[in-house]
Amino acid sequence: MLGIDTNVLIRLLVSDDAEQTRRARKLVDQAVSRDEPVLVSLPVLVETEWVLRSRYGLSREAVLGVFRAALESRELSFEDEPALEEALFQWTDSACGFSDCLIAAHSRRLGCRTTATFDVKAARLPGTMRV
Repeated sequence: MLGIDTNVLIRLLVSDDAEQTRRARKLVDQAVSRDEPVLVSLPVLVETEWVLRSRYGLSREAVLGVFRAALESRELSFEDEPALEEALFQWTDSACGFSDCLIAAHSRRLGCRTTATFDVKAARLPGTMRV
């Protein structure tokens, strides 16, 4: 299995640096040709969402579209994909940030009965409680 970091994922998603994009694409293509999964971890997704919004100025809707397209890619595998899908669904209509939605969904998938938070907005998510 090949893990990729945020910088590699951003190149694949945004293609803003021709040389780095070429190298990232080659790396993924080589892994795929060996039937080696290319893993995108949850921390990479959280950081990628932040980079897409803060550095590239993408709206929530645009980031949702980018993530949904990445999920449909046969080249990439995602850590806890069901939690990611749930988080994206929650984030669509939530006042919370993506990371809050992902934390709550991932915690539920890990078997937590609830996720405690001081964040008033996050406490409105299913399976969370305000401390």
